[in-house]
Amino acid sequence: MVPRYARPQMTALWEPETKYRIWFEIEAHATQKLADLGVVPQSAAKALWDWWATNPAIDVAAIDAIEAVTKHDVIAFLDWVAREVGEEARFMHQGMTSSDVLDTTLSVQLARASDILLADLDALLAAIKTRAEEHKYTPTIGRSHGIHAEPVTFGLKLAQAYAEFTRCRARLLAARAEIATCAISGAVGTFANVDPRVEEYVAAQLGLAIEPVSTQVIPRDRHAMFFATLGVIASSIERLAVEIRHLQRTEVLEAEEYFSPGQKGSSAMPHKRNPVLTENLTGLARVVRSAVTPALENVALWHERDISHSSVERYIAPDATITLDFALVRLTGVIEKLLIYPERMAKNLNRMGGLIHSQRVLLALTQAGLTRDDAYRLVQRNAMKVWESDGQLSLLDLLKADAEVTAALSPEQLEEKFDLAYHFKQVDTIFARVFG
Repeated sequence: MVPRYARPQMTALWEPETKYRIWFEIEAHATQKLADLGVVPQSAAKALWDWWATNPAIDVAAIDAIEAVTKHDVIAFLDWVAREVGEEARFMHQGMTSSDVLDTTLSVQLARASDILLADLDALLAAIKTRAEEHKYTPTIGRSHGIHAEPVTFGLKLAQAYAEFTRCRARLLAARAEIATCAISGAVGTFANVDPRVEEYVAAQLGLAIEPVSTQVIPRDRHAMFFATLGVIASSIERLAVEIRHLQRTEVLEAEEYFSPGQKGSSAMPHKRNPVLTENLTGLARVVRSAVTPALENVALWHERDISHSSVERYIAPDATITLDFALVRLTGVIEKLLIYPERMAKNLNRMGGLIHSQRVLLALTQAGLTRDDAYRLVQRNAMKVWESDGQLSLLDLLKADAEVTAALSPEQLEEKFDLAYHFKQVDTIFARVFG
């Protein structure tokens, strides 16, 4: 985790103290249920909860010192708690295995991380919706292959992003449900030494579902899907970021990131206003996606359990969630403050002498009786003259002067095909589909 790209709430979720507090709650809830079942004394559970009620500090350094000897993190934690609680602590971890604690804790952390990310997505969606409605009918050029295609509105560009991030939110919600499982099933997952009712109780206390078959570890296909979902969200972030970066190019300049007072764009060139935030988002998206392949490779563990996944998850779980949290919040800020230039959009729309209306003329010629091939040939031969003039010639003027074209369409009919508003007649329909 790089502090530069981290926010406190998500970072705190992955601090050692947070992890140990979740460990204790799992152990204490399990001990409580074992006591209710008569497996251990009620005094054991009471001792644990009485100590916890004092809100004790978690001595991470002391636990680390024990682990340096035991070479086992869960045992080190249990030994430290036993020192703090006293003799009754010996009843902790009855019938359990380390993965019961580790995997269930990771489920809690990923579920809580999901809640933060879902809130981030809600804020981003709200920002996109506001700007989309603001520019619902702001004409701009649509591009395919980076080349002028046909008119759209800037609101439609943002509506597309809204729809995409709505899908991202739905995927994350599903991934959260799938990852939020609890396993308290003991060695190799058979419940031989721990009653399944303990698992049910702990799961309920932590807001998790039970893992149907844990095989000592929670199956890593769940985690693979979770991190894959984060990767898709990161790619959606990058898609919108790249759009903004292209729109900020000097030759386009239809929109740009907010440039604050005192901000410097270049150490060498004082005139520069660079899309640094969206470039940064492109890079952060790569970092989040880098977690996906290791998560997929973690699925194929040996037999009932090995720990080849453990070191991977110690990296990717904090890094991917912390980075994505930061990226979503940064993108929200970019959208909220985005500078949008309708006049430049209009200038670019008119940049190529009306070429953007070529399809309407093509369709009108076919409806007037020409074959599609002939219609295409007539429009293209005039369009290429405009293209080669760098927009200095007018497609409409050339078409009016083309006898083959005017034999099929009158000048008035041609002029009607160059009406910009024609392209926006379904904007309301699309917005209704996206925003309801």
